[in-house]
Amino acid sequence: MGWTMILKNDFGVIAWTRHTAKLVSLFLLLSLFTIPIPSTDTVLPRDQHFSWKAGQWGQCIGEKCGSGGIQTRTLWCVHVDGWSSHHSHCRHSPKPESQRQCYKVCDWHQDLFEWDVSDWGPCLLIPFLSNELRLRTADCITAQHGIQRRSIHCVRTSNRTAVSSRICEFFSHKPPVEQACLIPCPQDCVVSDFTPWSSCSKTCGVGLQHRTRHVLAPPMYGGADFPNLTETRTCTNSVDCSIGEGEYQYSLKVGAWSECRLPQHKDAVLNGRTILDYSANSNENNTVTLHTVAFHHHSHHHNYTHIKNPVSWELEVGYQTRHVRCTRSDGKNSMLSLCTKDSSPLTFQACVMPEDCQTSDWSPWSPCSKTCRSTDLSPGFRVRSRIMTQIPHGGGKACPPLQEKEACNIIGDLLPTCPRYVWRSTDWNECHILPLLGQQDQRQVNVSSLCGAGIQTRKTYCVQVPEDSAPHHRKEVSRPVDGRLCDGNEPPLAVQSCSVPCQHHCVLSQWSSWGPCIHENCKEPQGKKGTRRRTREVLWQSGDALGSCPHVVEFTPCEDPVCYLWQVQREDRCVPTRGSCGPGAAVQNVSCVDVEGEHVPDTHCEGGAPPAEDACEVPCPADCVVGSWSLWSPCSHSCANKTAEGRQSRTRTVLAIPRKDGKSCPAAPALEEWRVCSDHPCMVFHWEASAWSPCVQNSSARLNLSALGNDACAVGVQSRRVTCVKKSGGPVSSKRCSDSSRPESSRPCLLPCKKDCIVTPFSEWTSCPSTCLPENGTAVTQSRYRTIIQRPANGGQECPDTLYEERDCDFLPGCPLFRWRMHKWHSCILVPDSVRRGLSGAGEDCGDGLETRGVSCVGENGEAANLTACLRWAGSLPPQIRTCRVACKDDCTLTAWSKFSECAGCGSTRSRTRSLTGRSKKRERCLNEELFPLEEVEACPCDQFLSQPYGDWSACILPDRPLHRPPHGWMSRREVKECGQGLRFRAVACVNQQGHLVKPTLCTQAGYIMEVCHIPCPLDCKLSDWSAWSACSASHGSGLKIRSKWLREKAFNGGRPCPKLDLKNQVYEAVPCRGGSSQNEWRSEAWSICTINTVDDLPACGEGVQSRKIRCVKKGLMSGEESIVDDSQCDAEEMPPRAQVCHLACPDDCVVGPWGPWSSCPLHCDAESVRNRSRKILRESALESGTCPEQIQSESCVLNGTCFTYWFRASEWSTCQLSEGAVCGPGFRLRLLDCVRSDGKIVAMQMCEQFGVTSTWPLLEDCVVECSVSCLLSDWSPWSECSHICGSQGQLVRNRRILQESHQEGRLCPSQLNQTKSCPVKPCYDWLLSDWSACIVEGAECGEGVRRRNLSCIVHWGNLNEPPPQPVETELCGDAMRQQLLQQMEQPCFVPCPGDCHLTEWSPWSSCQLICLEGRSFEYTGRQARSRAVIIQAMENQASCPHQVFETKSCKEGKCHTYQWKTGGWSNNERAVWCQRSDGVNVTGGCFQQKRPTTLRHCHPPCTKPFSHCTPSGVCGCERGYTEVMTSHGFLDYCTRTPGFDNNKKADVKTTSGRLKPRPSQANDLFSEWTLRPVGPDGRVKLWVYAVAIVGFIIILFVVVLSFLICKPSKTSATSSPPQKPLTLAYDGDMDM
Repeated sequence: MGWTMILKNDFGVIAWTRHTAKLVSLFLLLSLFTIPIPSTDTVLPRDQHFSWKAGQWGQCIGEKCGSGGIQTRTLWCVHVDGWSSHHSHCRHSPKPESQRQCYKVCDWHQDLFEWDVSDWGPCLLIPFLSNELRLRTADCITAQHGIQRRSIHCVRTSNRTAVSSRICEFFSHKPPVEQACLIPCPQDCVVSDFTPWSSCSKTCGVGLQHRTRHVLAPPMYGGADFPNLTETRTCTNSVDCSIGEGEYQYSLKVGAWSECRLPQHKDAVLNGRTILDYSANSNENNTVTLHTVAFHHHSHHHNYTHIKNPVSWELEVGYQTRHVRCTRSDGKNSMLSLCTKDSSPLTFQACVMPEDCQTSDWSPWSPCSKTCRSTDLSPGFRVRSRIMTQIPHGGGKACPPLQEKEACNIIGDLLPTCPRYVWRSTDWNECHILPLLGQQDQRQVNVSSLCGAGIQTRKTYCVQVPEDSAPHHRKEVSRPVDGRLCDGNEPPLAVQSCSVPCQHHCVLSQWSSWGPCIHENCKEPQGKKGTRRRTREVLWQSGDALGSCPHVVEFTPCEDPVCYLWQVQREDRCVPTRGSCGPGAAVQNVSCVDVEGEHVPDTHCEGGAPPAEDACEVPCPADCVVGSWSLWSPCSHSCANKTAEGRQSRTRTVLAIPRKDGKSCPAAPALEEWRVCSDHPCMVFHWEASAWSPCVQNSSARLNLSALGNDACAVGVQSRRVTCVKKSGGPVSSKRCSDSSRPESSRPCLLPCKKDCIVTPFSEWTSCPSTCLPENGTAVTQSRYRTIIQRPANGGQECPDTLYEERDCDFLPGCPLFRWRMHKWHSCILVPDSVRRGLSGAGEDCGDGLETRGVSCVGENGEAANLTACLRWAGSLPPQIRTCRVACKDDCTLTAWSKFSECAGCGSTRSRTRSLTGRSKKRERCLNEELFPLEEVEACPCDQFLSQPYGDWSACILPDRPLHRPPHGWMSRREVKECGQGLRFRAVACVNQQGHLVKPTLCTQAGYIMEVCHIPCPLDCKLSDWSAWSACSASHGSGLKIRSKWLREKAFNGGRPCPKLDLKNQVYEAVPCRGGSSQNEWRSEAWSICTINTVDDLPACGEGVQSRKIRCVKKGLMSGEESIVDDSQCDAEEMPPRAQVCHLACPDDCVVGPWGPWSSCPLHCDAESVRNRSRKILRESALESGTCPEQIQSESCVLNGTCFTYWFRASEWSTCQLSEGAVCGPGFRLRLLDCVRSDGKIVAMQMCEQFGVTSTWPLLEDCVVECSVSCLLSDWSPWSECSHICGSQGQLVRNRRILQESHQEGRLCPSQLNQTKSCPVKPCYDWLLSDWSACIVEGAECGEGVRRRNLSCIVHWGNLNEPPPQPVETELCGDAMRQQLLQQMEQPCFVPCPGDCHLTEWSPWSSCQLICLEGRSFEYTGRQARSRAVIIQAMENQASCPHQVFETKSCKEGKCHTYQWKTGGWSNNERAVWCQRSDGVNVTGGCFQQKRPTTLRHCHPPCTKPFSHCTPSGVCGCERGYTEVMTSHGFLDYCTRTPGFDNNKKADVKTTSGRLKPRPSQANDLFSEWTLRPVGPDGRVKLWVYAVAIVGFIIILFVVVLSFLICKPSKTSATSSPPQKPLTLAYDGDMDM
């Protein structure tokens, strides 16, 4: 909050200078609030029941801040009982004011004052009625209600002085001063179980034993304190102590070393002498005491010193002393001689004067890590550091923290908004179809002819979103940044479907028949030439380009066109003019119709209307009878040319011959008529349109650009040439084609905009190293790139050539070179003579001491430099102090070490020797080679290393593509091979001759062994070529014809899978077809003349025979174009008859015409309905006795006999048909329609149309062939940093993501989206801190000592278990001295002397435990505890025992424990009861004492009966196998054996019943003899029980018989009841039935 206070102070100063006058008046006004004013809220006049009550004053309101504000409050008229009433009831009392003037506080005043809020205080219990605070231990179940308070003051922001709270209340409400809280129930101290008893302190006589326990959870919230942690008891050995063995033991006890001090001047020598005190009555008897006077010496206080530029370091050597005494096992001091024998204890030693750590000044604060405002509310951090300028020595104060970190920009309101990063994408590349094809198809297909559906790709990149204030063009193109900044967002799609337009494909219907000859314009007919036309429809067309299908209208010229003509319908009945036969007239219905058969007014038809009657003749009985004309035969030619013209004929036949006196028959030529047909010339014309020309700009064109998208910049015009073309010929005059059907020759179009190439700005240069360049470092480069996001189009500006730039980093300074300069060692410094004489008397100046040397720092050129530079750049600090010795007379003397011997090679050793000199050769102590070794052997240095492969081989890794050539488009991506030759890597571990891991570069250059590998290329599924089309599946009607491909080779190695195959491993393609007979039809000629075989001169009449020719021709061909095929190609069942019986009526016979068509049966072919046909009498019989044959025939409508129904049936769909060159995408499928008769026969389509059957079957529909898209992957990311900086567990990882999942038969995505490669195996050097040693007391048996631990450098493989770490040179781990400063290498300890009362070592920290309420944690941090118990070795020393202690510390990730009483089994009415924690640990404390189960149980009266015992409920019961027999008072009378129960006891009931039969109880009352006892004392059932059972059975039998006699039904009569309808139950599956 420091910066906040500074900001407010500054603002306050500015505000004060600007508004001094206003602030003075404000302060004077606000200070009035501090004057106490008597309350006038309620005004109650005497002897009145109503009074005014006023509310609180509201806020000061005014237009401007200052003294012109108004403050109001609410007034009520209230009754003395508290309810409010109307103001009129308070008229008798003066009404208080409800409005007053006030000073309105300005907004800027808020910055001058604020609430100063303290932290919440501890949670305290709410006082009871007695106003006392006490813990409700008995009533507390989970927690107790408490209250927390805090202090709140209104202060000035300028100087933090307190003002009236009313001032701050103007700006904000006063924060709450107190709040409710919960206090958990008191938590007693929880301790563990006792340890087993220790062994007896003595091996003879009486000794002591002890056992201890430790604290598991400290007391909390007023719980019981921890109990005694130690229990002591006496122990007696069976062996008595011998004489003298039970006496006292004496031990040499030393105190702690004093502080190191420098030698004093001569005048202070005597005052500083050490004197041996042998006073008998002293509590510290026989101690070595140092008496000194006050004098001035170097003060080593613990204030940190800041030295900026130290030049050199020098150390001072002083001395230190300690107390030594001889202590007895009862704790008293004794003479020192009882503890020392040959040598006196060491009471002084040389030492290094303490040097405190010295540091430099703090560096400036680093910039705040939070530089912008974001949704993340976490603050930023900034750091500052300082360096060590003096290393502490001799127990000097350790270094303070060398780095500080503090929060900054906590709120961040004044910071700019943090930049946002989003994914952007380039334009889509061209659409490619080749990737959709398999390997086999790619080799066979013509790439240029491919069309249809494809895929296209684009590149994604991450950019920083510019601010809203940035210019528009800056928003569109942003600088690319590292993609990891966009990791939180999903990147846009990089692949999508697309389409390449195919050549337009249309499906057309059949041509219609030629229409009539009509004028070009029937409204304005001109000339005598017209046209006939025929049309066809577009059933389906590919693409969206309309008008690209072939022509659908054809024209042919004709003569005498008519738009309207007379339609004549003649009635069949001929009415003779006179009589019943002879000439007559037939009525004709005449109407005017157009070419489509629609009736129009008669005025439209040219010329006069045909007559209403037509001449006819009814044959007389003697006349010849001729039949009606047949239909006109098909035209012989479809059109007329110079060499041939079309003709068609019709015939009629003689039905009856005349008599001699009758009218004769016409000649044979008169029975046939011919006419010219298809007289139009054989010329067919149609309009033909060329392709549309490119779009040309045309300013006169009008089109709404905004409605057509943003890609259009201008409107243009497209044109095409439209010509009239003669079929099978060239272009002709446009007059030959109809203008009404002429296609359009121009249309408006859109001109696409020019697209310039758009590239992103260059990215930022990659960063250069911020550190200095090592002496042998290689040059470092930095690079940047930019990305094309839009390719040029339509003549736009081309893209730049340079997309990637690389340059050397700016000059990096070389790392400075500094080195340590070591000064000469000073002479060996001993403890001053005055000190040694005072402690041990006169002696020589010899012994152990210390020698020191100074160190300084020099630069590259040898000039002096600051020591801080060497601490940073010169490596570890050289030692400045070492032990030394000034030889004494009695010391062993040795020669100097010889040189090491020569090495014999790697693996050998070398040695050096020395020897004793002078008298030392004869001294026994000097001959001990453990103390004075005469030879040293060490391994020879070796430069040979052994490399060994480590770990598994990596996956096969293909060569990487250069990163500065990013792919663009699909074709570029295809160049990145997913198979072929690559390399696989295996890490190499390099070890020396000792088996220590060393740098891998000593064995290999890269740290790997590599070998060539191959990734097999995927092979796609291979199919054969298409087979030939099969025959049509239907012999009649519509079907399918099929061609297929069969499987040749399956897919391997992840190739494209095969399409879905049938059981024969084939894929097929089907198209609709019609059977052979459906394509052909029978065509018949006219019947021949009826041939009659006559006898003699009889007239040639009667029955005869006539024939006709029948041939099989193809359907759909006009006359003159028919193609005769073999008769087997037509349906034999439908073949018309070639001959038939005919009848030529004789003279005078009745002549009838041919039968007319049958009438229609109902559509449903009802069996009760009939159909009829009729014929007319053409000539009556001339004979009176002659009769005419029947004229009407009827027959029943029999389904599939005389009556048929019809319906349409569609064939199966064809497979989806695509445009030529398309691989997949939109297409169409077809099917054909058949007219099916009810007997299953396929008939002509006209039959269904004749019966009005309509088809709802769609015959063509769109379809889509799904594209087989292979999986598309992104490029491999760069290799990550090694996951471990050393060791064998490091991994390099790279990955790629799936841009497009495979679809249909596309190549599947590989399973390997991540690749790993082992890092080079680098040695891990770590400091290993040993365990604390046992307490070492130097030169004594007990007393103050020291524990030490060692710091060693080890090398390992990153896994401390395999192989084990090995010690190596200290220099490999770094500066050992600096590392030791960070660790505590020594700690004081105490070894108790025999008989001392002392504390145990600290117990281990307990598990982390939380305070919980109802199973939920009450706090965030838990607690751990440890303790030290008191050990008593001699009862005489109890008075000097220390107190047991415990300590706690906070911890995280604690657990909630519960406690529960556990009980053991009962034994002699006793059981064990203990408290157990939820984790199974037995503890003392934690369980509620009120719920403790009983350990003893009592029954009253006592259970003295045989086989009885006291039950847990406190009453007597029987043992298992025995039944209780109780008295009337509920007490146990005796226990009887349960019948049939075998408890494996040998005693017999018969023998024990009499012996163990109890006596009558004295507690029996008067009614005891009436007690029902079904079992006797001997365990047998009594006789009266059997009697009662027999009597009960007889009574039940009597009741049953009596009930039968009463309820027996009377005799039924002989008449039987009427028959009942049987009930039938329908089973519905219910199991209950």
